[in-house]
Amino acid sequence: MPYENLLYEKRDQIGFITFNRPSVLNALNRKTMEELNALLAAIREDREVRAVILTGAGEKSFVAGADIGELAVQTPLSGQERSSFGQSVLHRLETLGKPSIAAINGFALGGGCEIALACSIRLASTTARLGQPEVKLGIIPGYGGSQRLARLCGKGMAHELCLTGAMVSADEALRIGLVNHVYEPVELLPAAEALAKKIIANAPLAVKFTIEAIERGAEMTLDAGQFLETALFGLCIATEDMREGTRAFLEKRPAQFHGK
Repeated sequence: MPYENLLYEKRDQIGFITFNRPSVLNALNRKTMEELNALLAAIREDREVRAVILTGAGEKSFVAGADIGELAVQTPLSGQERSSFGQSVLHRLETLGKPSIAAINGFALGGGCEIALACSIRLASTTARLGQPEVKLGIIPGYGGSQRLARLCGKGMAHELCLTGAMVSADEALRIGLVNHVYEPVELLPAAEALAKKIIANAPLAVKFTIEAIERGAEMTLDAGQFLETALFGLCIATEDMREGTRAFLEKRPAQFHGK
């Protein structure tokens, strides 16, 4: 289906999502989040899509945050609903069962940084600037930024970024663990696509269960997380992909996985 604020393309088992409001630096409005929610639901059921890359239209911005015009007229109740809905959309992204790669090609602020945080992996161009500047508007992060940032980069760094509202460069984001790699702008999308293809070469169910083990296990005690890992390991042992993978290794040939 066509989308008003998103571009979507499928190629080589990869779904490419582009936030497409370049005139406002791809700022998030309600329509964009509703479209993203619907698209992620469709991708989850699409067996042809094995990985997802998210980026922003234009050369300046991934997603520059919330649409301030919408934000300015929120009431306490509508604001709470806005936050809850946004969190549910990013939870869908985080639990998609397929790896997601944020290709951060410019500003990733507020909700844009929160979208990146909900992705499995974050790559940034040298021009990227990331941050949670909500306190400068008299609010706090509403789409999970205060929670995911603390889990990814530690409480001290989350406090610093969320309390100052400061932007960090791509190199600083790399240093603090907010992004995985930094590339020149022309190299960013090719690098994201190459990374997605490396992941796609592996067994689909093993990839899915690995994501689940990491995402769910991070919220558990070590013992509980290891118990989850054991259960998922057992599920993998029961798959045709495991038998194909081990057979291919022993026969010294590339494995042909089918997600079964």
